[in-house]
Amino acid sequence: MKKEVGDRITFQGDPLTLVGEVPPVGQPAPNATLLDNDLNEVKLSDFHGKTRILSVAPSLDTPVCDAQTRRFNQEAGRLGDVVILAISMDLPFAQKRWCGAAGVQAVHTLSDHREAEFGLAYGLLIKELRLLARAVIVLDGEGTVRYVQVVPEITNEPDYDAVLQAAAELNKT
Repeated sequence: MKKEVGDRITFQGDPLTLVGEVPPVGQPAPNATLLDNDLNEVKLSDFHGKTRILSVAPSLDTPVCDAQTRRFNQEAGRLGDVVILAISMDLPFAQKRWCGAAGVQAVHTLSDHREAEFGLAYGLLIKELRLLARAVIVLDGEGTVRYVQVVPEITNEPDYDAVLQAAAELNKT
């Protein structure tokens, strides 16, 4: 049974409940199976050997999530051999439509809509909304958590500079 953690994040100031525990820095990242835009199963472990930025957002069809994903798409070319995975509860078809409309090609969009496996494993499932909290997690090539940022107010953007610095540091080694 997953633990419920209340008052860790808010939506427009109202507290929300996250289900589960965010994996701590230095620990192996949980694996999870998600769906790509063509309904193919993709595991986080499929990207083993590469630094991964997990850009987690409630829905790509909202202004802040749109901005977050576009920003990481813009930064992708400067990061070298880093894979950026944008994870949300949006249906794969909606993610594919959004990517086409936004011109996003450097970010892999993945859907957790089916079983919320990722949200539960990473402690980012919002109980009241069945959406994912806004967060960014950086994994090294071995799949170890190296950076975690859970944005306290989900209508705010993440601290991009801190995320990009964490990914750049891993890419140097």
